[in-house]
Amino acid sequence: MFTLKGKGLVILTGLSIGALAVILTLAGNPANMGICIACFLRDIAGGVGLHRAAPVQYVRPEIIGIVFGAFVAALASRSFRAMGGSNALTRFVLAFIGMIGFLVFLGCPLRMLLRMSAGDLNAWIALPGFAIGIAVGIWFINRGFSLGRATRQNEAHGLVFPFIMGVLLVLLLINSTVFHFSTEGPGAMRAPLLPALGASLVVGALAQRARFCLVGPIRDMIMFRDPYLLFGMVSLFGAALIGNLIVGNINVGLTGQPVAHTEALWNFLGMALAGLCFTLVAGCPLRQLVSAAEGNTDSAVTILGVLVGAAFAHNFGLAASPAGVPPNGQIAVVAGFAVVLAIGFALSTVKVFANKGRVNESA
Repeated sequence: MFTLKGKGLVILTGLSIGALAVILTLAGNPANMGICIACFLRDIAGGVGLHRAAPVQYVRPEIIGIVFGAFVAALASRSFRAMGGSNALTRFVLAFIGMIGFLVFLGCPLRMLLRMSAGDLNAWIALPGFAIGIAVGIWFINRGFSLGRATRQNEAHGLVFPFIMGVLLVLLLINSTVFHFSTEGPGAMRAPLLPALGASLVVGALAQRARFCLVGPIRDMIMFRDPYLLFGMVSLFGAALIGNLIVGNINVGLTGQPVAHTEALWNFLGMALAGLCFTLVAGCPLRQLVSAAEGNTDSAVTILGVLVGAAFAHNFGLAASPAGVPPNGQIAVVAGFAVVLAIGFALSTVKVFANKGRVNESA
């Protein structure tokens, strides 16, 4: 039966995110970037002064709204639980490297779907790369890869991340001069604060209740043949496609796409690297943001890794632009694969050796 406790909820969430993303674009957000978790966290990193790339600096209220929407939904449903302690530093490194992959492609999986829905063929090239990265991550998981089990913590620990977002919101509302605001480029393209905040509150609340994720659909189909989360992914794409058709934002092709480049290999590899990293940390950036709002301190550390990764990418010339992927960015992707594969093998092998040790002891 179609209910808001199963497929209905995840479909509603996908439809809502896709539709609201198109609406936020009309309201002033960058084209094909009505909602992009990676891009907006990058803008926040610039807004608080972590990087000096003037075109991408703005404390995006959408991120704050998603956190508070998920936080309130978790409290209302009594699903808020402070959890953490499972190899936070490794999660930080994986998120840091995954963010470099996103910034080489120029978007997270949510923006990838939005770009696909608007006819950007570069995003369609990135999709199989993302799927292959997830498949490699699953291979490591099947070998025994694990970052360990999170444990219950004092509830106060789970409140730290929402509190930080609350401080950012207060400073944003009083138009604090401590923040940097882009005067040109994507960071200067923004929907009015209150509508952006309101739309993202809805996104956060629905994503929390549906356990929405954009790594999960591909992961679950490969591992379990479970299409549950795939309904949400397809619904998001469908809503954005219909919305773009209605407003006339369809441009099928490789060239002339907003905030995108045409280097197919690096679009593919960037999303492959990101897919691998975020499979190993168990969820896309949106899922990590929502999980952090639910009290998961490991997810909060993952978001910090994304923020620092964004700052590093822009400070050291790794991020792509419409002109293409700079040499430093290409080197960073290759090096990122080497590091993440090493982590994957090391943590898988450790568990295999541990199991062999226990077998030998018992013998």
